[in-house]
Amino acid sequence: MKQALQFRLGQNLTMTPQLQQAIRLLQLSTLELNTEIQDALDSNMMLEVGDEGESNSNENENTTSAEENTQATLEASDTTQNETLETSNETNLESTSEATTSDTMPDDLPVDTSWDDIYDSILPGTTSAASSSYNADDQPEVYTSSTENLHDRLRWQLKMTPFSEIDAAIAEVIVDEINDDGFLQGSIEDITASLADLGTDIEVEADEVEAVLRQIQNFDPAGVGARDLRESISIQLHRQPNDVDLREYAITLVDNYFDLLANREYPQLMRKLKISEDDLKDVIQLIQSMNPRPGGQENVNKAEYIIPDVTVKKVNNTWKVELNSDAAPKLRINSTYANMIKDVKSSEDNSSMKNHLQEARWFIKSLLSRNETLLKVAHCIVERQKEFLEHGEEAMKALVLHDIAEAVDMHESTISRVTTKKYMHTPRGIFELKYFFSSHVSTASGGECSATAIRALIKKLVAAETPKKPLSDNKIAIILEDQGINVARRTVAKYRESLAIPPSNERKRLA
Repeated sequence: MKQALQFRLGQNLTMTPQLQQAIRLLQLSTLELNTEIQDALDSNMMLEVGDEGESNSNENENTTSAEENTQATLEASDTTQNETLETSNETNLESTSEATTSDTMPDDLPVDTSWDDIYDSILPGTTSAASSSYNADDQPEVYTSSTENLHDRLRWQLKMTPFSEIDAAIAEVIVDEINDDGFLQGSIEDITASLADLGTDIEVEADEVEAVLRQIQNFDPAGVGARDLRESISIQLHRQPNDVDLREYAITLVDNYFDLLANREYPQLMRKLKISEDDLKDVIQLIQSMNPRPGGQENVNKAEYIIPDVTVKKVNNTWKVELNSDAAPKLRINSTYANMIKDVKSSEDNSSMKNHLQEARWFIKSLLSRNETLLKVAHCIVERQKEFLEHGEEAMKALVLHDIAEAVDMHESTISRVTTKKYMHTPRGIFELKYFFSSHVSTASGGECSATAIRALIKKLVAAETPKKPLSDNKIAIILEDQGINVARRTVAKYRESLAIPPSNERKRLA
């Protein structure tokens, strides 16, 4: 076969390193973005955290002469002579201008290359200026709770109880078998077998384990160490004062007729206990006042707070969308190091500092691009979901990613990245941007109703139903159809389960 050269014209999709970086920053959550910014501060000497009061609305750019062969430095103002990145609170964000130099450094990296192909990373032994300007010690301290958990409390009570050596060993195993909700996970036989596996010379019988378990069930909190919900409630009721009204009826009901109570067989319960309907209602209220998870209050996890990326508020009858300026630290170019480029004599050091300066500019530009895209998408969402902000979930409109993508002239994948793990603070609470997107069903008038609105209607109907005769899924579907919403019974069941609402037979209760 004869070899020959041929020219061929074609198209292919490639991404520059700048675009790859911008896409990666776009999909990061606030927490991940702060980590990324801190890594950039630690690795790039040209980046530093700007002051809280600085603004980038009137940024100026000063360029050095070509004869000095240095990089241009961007200034935030004539007095500070720094380049500041601040998350803008206005709709139209200004992009920073690129400085031009006579250096051979390209404005854009070639496609299909990496950062290290063109620019050097931090040289060994190089210290970063970020450590002096951004110190973790300057951030507000976070105090963690030092309260003991359930197992610590049980072990403390175990030490205060006069157990024999054998009983103490049994009690230790039992406490280890208690889960965070306060229930005993293993059976008496399993605990007895595990004690035999410890290699002790003394044989332990099941009745000894049962006796130690009874003692542990007297520990606080009340109901701990129970093997199931019925036993836990029974333990709590037995520890109620004797003068509590209908206490004995409640104990009898839980010990002997708990299955009837679970199945809402109220007529049979009234016959078994020989009490009136009003008394039965009081007995059930007493039972419901017991803690179904006795250990739950002892194992309270530290609250996790969400930092919203966008805030929405109504000003002069107009919904205004702003980026949260506190979501991420404000970055700028370190003017001291930028001005030192012209004084550096070593070509290696000079090249490294120029590389850092260019990387810092690209990073700041990527952050600005992220903020612009996030704000643009948030504006579009608010514009389409004004009814929700005004009237609540029942007014939520059907919305899909394609609708926003067309409005902002972006791809659906980009909208998906923007709305993932990003949160919006509204007068109705904090919601993930994904929350405003939902599927829809057709209405009798030919319109659309969002799934969120249907769930809100189902929740409203269930809350207003008659306790003795709750609404079935089929009945709810008929009511929604009368309101012009065509939804099947299976769809109603799916939405009801997503709201953690039990079926009608489990919602039945005394009035």
